[in-house]
Amino acid sequence: MPSSVLILSGGVDSTVLLAQLLSEGRAVRALTVDYGQRHRREIDSARAVAAHYGVEHRVADLRGVAALMGGNALTDASIQVPEGHYEAESMKATVVPNRNMLFLALAGSWAVATKSDTVVYGAHGGDHAIYPDCRPEFAEAMDRALGLCDWHPVRLERSFVSWDKARIVRRGAELGAPLALTWSCYVGGASPCGRCGTCVERREAFAKAGIPDPLRYA
Repeated sequence: MPSSVLILSGGVDSTVLLAQLLSEGRAVRALTVDYGQRHRREIDSARAVAAHYGVEHRVADLRGVAALMGGNALTDASIQVPEGHYEAESMKATVVPNRNMLFLALAGSWAVATKSDTVVYGAHGGDHAIYPDCRPEFAEAMDRALGLCDWHPVRLERSFVSWDKARIVRRGAELGAPLALTWSCYVGGASPCGRCGTCVERREAFAKAGIPDPLRYA
């Protein structure tokens, strides 16, 4: 049986990806990273999604290195989370330096230790404009590195690399993924704000997919 380590953020993309991997008959382990993000609510969502599917789930604590990632709106509370469209220039304030390299390296370690075949993350076609570590060139370099970091080679997969968010939402509905358990808002709090870039992107994707968003916005 093919086996994978999935980076599970608790958002729509990684939740649907988990559902898809399981539908393919994969053995999946899920890794969530606590890097001191202000939207810590997503960690609870990741736990709930993993429990829903009964997959092994670990939360890696990287809060100690949050200070090294300063100057971004996700780990520095003094910087306001920008509102507006996901692809707006202002959303670059949400870039956490080298975040995906850290996440993929941790997932790679777990994959090597468990002799898993692949590491999987949910970067999609809309991520490239804002996040450098979602670009195809970055993923290709990480794929090569994961194949060389140990005697047990691991491949990197980006199943949604050519998909837009609406297609991911539709696929999630087809698979019966627990979209009501997911979290997207960068602000955090009891309810999603509905105005930050990820909330705007999520709302647009559900509307385009013709599927009601199960979350209630502030």
